[in-house]
Amino acid sequence: MNIVGDRRFIEIPGGRTHELPPLLVKTSPEVNRLDKVVDMASRLIDEEDMIPDNPLDALANEAERNRRKMDLALNLTDQYLRFVAAWQWGDGVLEWIRQCEITFENRADLRTLLRADLWPHASRASFVQLLHDKGVEKQKEPTRTVPPCAIENSVGLRLTFRQPPPMRCFSDQFLLYLNSPVAESAYQAWAHTSPAEPSLPPERFTFQVISMSLA
Repeated sequence: MNIVGDRRFIEIPGGRTHELPPLLVKTSPEVNRLDKVVDMASRLIDEEDMIPDNPLDALANEAERNRRKMDLALNLTDQYLRFVAAWQWGDGVLEWIRQCEITFENRADLRTLLRADLWPHASRASFVQLLHDKGVEKQKEPTRTVPPCAIENSVGLRLTFRQPPPMRCFSDQFLLYLNSPVAESAYQAWAHTSPAEPSLPPERFTFQVISMSLA
């Protein structure tokens, strides 16, 4: 096992670079009908009393109140679409990890690296760290495929929700404030189901990140 700074890396026999399966990610939020999402956001605003009655509102005309409601509905819709995009990214990452596990199992020189009865071995979270080490988050437009949130949070959302729930299942508090803490907690719980394991050496692996944009 190699140690670089405070990082520990698993030693892989030989000197070849191993090609992993491509990471397929959807870069456009997959929603059936955007107008329905906006409508659900408007209902959420009414149900949660997000525009409370105020004596001063009597001085404002109905058009101004409707404008405020539409602005808030569009904001909630944007937050929901960000949630869906992040969930899709996390879904792609977990499927990629599953494909990588199959690849490791089929190669004699990699098979033992994921065996929990041997030490040192890599954990599933080691593949998320490999994405960081390969600089996936640093992609820039127009080739960027990563949503504007941490990979860990995207994986955490996928671990929490098997499918993206419709907006009517969320509170405004989740969309505006609780999304990130919930996702981070889910990821940390998943990543720490086993003691900290060594990382996979990034220079020994290569893979493609392929955009599956629906646009």
